[in-house]
Amino acid sequence: MACRDTYGHRLTCSDEAATAYNRGVDRLLRLGTGAEQSVATAIALDPTFALGHATLALLGHEMCAAVDVQSRIADAVALAPRATERERSHVHAVAAHLRGDSRGIVAHLDTYPRDAVLLSTAVPTIAFAGVTEVPQEAWDIVERAAPAYGDDWWFTGLLAFVRQEQLRFDEAMDLSCRSLAEVSDAGHSAHARAHAHYETGDHVAGLAWMDDWVRGAGAGTDSLSHFSWHAALHELSLGDVDAVRRRYDEQLLPERGLGCRALVDSGSLLFRWALTPGAEDLPDIAAVAAATPESTLRRPATPFLAMHSAVLLLALDDLTGLGSLERWAAAHDHPTHRQVVAPLAGALRALGHGDSAGAADRLAALQGQTWRLGGSDAQREIIEETRIAALLRAGRLDEARQLLDDRLDRRHSPRDAQWRRVTEPVAAG
Repeated sequence: MACRDTYGHRLTCSDEAATAYNRGVDRLLRLGTGAEQSVATAIALDPTFALGHATLALLGHEMCAAVDVQSRIADAVALAPRATERERSHVHAVAAHLRGDSRGIVAHLDTYPRDAVLLSTAVPTIAFAGVTEVPQEAWDIVERAAPAYGDDWWFTGLLAFVRQEQLRFDEAMDLSCRSLAEVSDAGHSAHARAHAHYETGDHVAGLAWMDDWVRGAGAGTDSLSHFSWHAALHELSLGDVDAVRRRYDEQLLPERGLGCRALVDSGSLLFRWALTPGAEDLPDIAAVAAATPESTLRRPATPFLAMHSAVLLLALDDLTGLGSLERWAAAHDHPTHRQVVAPLAGALRALGHGDSAGAADRLAALQGQTWRLGGSDAQREIIEETRIAALLRAGRLDEARQLLDDRLDRRHSPRDAQWRRVTEPVAAG
């Protein structure tokens, strides 16, 4: 009997390689540790396994795994002719994606919606950056795939994440809880629930649940630092900076070998913490820079990473680096780098040079375009918070107050309420 993957597709490889590959995919879908090691084992057991080579290249590209991406995708393409039609389509879709053209993944999923690896790749989540810029397009990909999955636990978690992005928080919570009831370490489902708690201002309950999950069912999660970031964001929103400090020291130190997550999670937390009224004695953000690959910081592979690189460069007061990032992005082939990343880096550079009013205006001009950077609303808020800080430095208190009022209308946040008090005019005595 031919080897099959978890969703019934034939695999052109040995039985032993198929077992290792399926173990890797299962870990990937759960967000468990060791996905890339299992896929690497699969191609070691069967070096002719084209799909295994392509998947390992994909993990190297998307998740900063220690992989020779170009060698793996070259082997995948060379070996693809001996594989099935579905595997060939998968390999060539990944190869195009690595070149910056993701249309092949979208087309592939129209024919093979149960190709869970590429469906996961297509949607911006905790694991992947996604292949579309317009959120509705990613949502449509998931909706089209729904009939192929039924009540599958992994897909239910993916759908939960889509629902919270659509601001359908009750549905997101129901779907995530249903998935977690079946598979308690379902990372995508836990991630969707984390966002639903945060976006509704349910900080106390969200923090308690997250702490329990991280210590229990989710303890084996590969992206554990991101869940720690979610917990810290609740603590920051509650204004409990002592708790933020403890969590950072225990779970988010960049020296722990967090890879790209040191930049995305630890770096962004420190930056937002520094913006908080009364913040003092913060950990040195230079440790985040030391843990971030130079190529990621100076030539980020995606607009999402570029956003975090720009913020880190500002925090380091590396205005020369911000200028270099701005020029590089302005000449980039990708329109989001040119149209969003470059002006973002320019705005932050202006802020670093003391032009707070100009920086605030530049960030305001980007407000309707920041979704193109990828990631979640909770992550992209760092740009809005930087704009608030710029307005405060420029003395434009009314504008800062309006932004904070809008945030407080969206959800409860003692931190934002404290921040808003800074904008209130001082009564004449």
